[in-house]
Amino acid sequence: MAIRNIRVDDDPILRKKSRPVTEFNDRLFTLLDDMADTLKGLSAIGLAAVQVGVLRRIFICNFGEGIIELINPEIIFTEGSQQEEEACLSLPGKSGVTERPASVQIKAQNREGKWCIYKGEELKARCFCHEYDHLNGVLYSDKLADGETLHQFDEEDQ
Repeated sequence: MAIRNIRVDDDPILRKKSRPVTEFNDRLFTLLDDMADTLKGLSAIGLAAVQVGVLRRIFICNFGEGIIELINPEIIFTEGSQQEEEACLSLPGKSGVTERPASVQIKAQNREGKWCIYKGEELKARCFCHEYDHLNGVLYSDKLADGETLHQFDEEDQ
């Protein structure tokens, strides 16, 4: 297992659409384990495979209860609306207010290939949507709420 480098700013891979995972094998398991190690070493709750340079439809989240692995995710339900501050490992030192659903349900496969339903509200819903957008080449800066702009912050304050 290893910590992988995060792709940042104008790296063109961040704007590409990720491809589905078709093989559940040791290569996938190594990627998932490396992503978990990478996320644990950072002050973040989510990481998409594209952020470590792999164009596959995978993201992971950690809300303090252990890593959740979502492979080939599909948003199947959204409800409500929330506007909150977001930041991203791929846009270091920046943040902005986005508009996201208040509640989300995602269908995704786990590392064994079994389909599961994941539900999220508030922060979890924001994270699921943020990471899902990465898989489609969309950054949170594309989803800023009306009248909002990106802000610079001192990363030591986070």
